[in-house]
Amino acid sequence: MIHAEGVAEITDTTFDEEVLRADLPVLVEFTADWCGPCRQLAPVLSAIAAEEADRIKVVQLDVDTNPGITSRYAVLSMPTLMVFRDGEPVKSMVGARPKRRLLQELEDVFAAV
Repeated sequence: MIHAEGVAEITDTTFDEEVLRADLPVLVEFTADWCGPCRQLAPVLSAIAAEEADRIKVVQLDVDTNPGITSRYAVLSMPTLMVFRDGEPVKSMVGARPKRRLLQELEDVFAAV
């Protein structure tokens, strides 16, 4: 799996604890080894994980090894980014994007923290 520095890897087993019960909003990247745009997104997610650690938790889920969560949220495209707050998905975005655009798309999430 493409590891973004500072971004925790979660699994079907740890998803509920790490995401649904988290105190902060959680940005989950649904990713896969074979996904080119996921590789482009890795440094963006690393930067956001480091810079916004007090406002959002960033994690990755490998869709090939964790089919349960992938199908629970009907994720079909990689990368899919989903934001969870209080155990519920509140935002979903598909595709890689530059850091500035991703931060703009997360503004409403940050505003509610």
